[in-house]
Amino acid sequence: MPFTPAELSDRAEITDVIHRYAWALDTRDWALLDTCFTTDAHADYSSNPGGKAGPYTEVRGWLEHQLAAFVMMQHLMVNTEITLDGDAATVRTMVVNPMGARTKEGPPHVFYVGGRYDDEFVRTAGGWKISRRVETLLWFEGTLPPELIRA
Repeated sequence: MPFTPAELSDRAEITDVIHRYAWALDTRDWALLDTCFTTDAHADYSSNPGGKAGPYTEVRGWLEHQLAAFVMMQHLMVNTEITLDGDAATVRTMVVNPMGARTKEGPPHVFYVGGRYDDEFVRTAGGWKISRRVETLLWFEGTLPPELIRA
């Protein structure tokens, strides 16, 4: 069944948020990241080693602190599925994420992560935003440097 012009517009706007999220993380633009989430959003990154879940405002600080250890990362968002329901949407996106961490010994310690974001989006006065995100770690290639493993 074909999409209506309004559905195509909604899907494009939601896809833009997903891509903006990746750019915000990879460039460490925390103000840009804030534009992706509602002020009362819930974020769950607990499937990651040392991960955190809770209100976005708290989890954002955790992301900023954790990602400071990485000299390289590239969140590649792929295979997005969007289900629209009026002013709400259910979205799932696969992510492939090569990362390189600072080490005490020299060159970046590189590893790869694959996962999935399960999101709930809502239409707001400022456009579509994530109101709930759950990240699920699906695979991990390589190892974390010991200095990154936090109890």
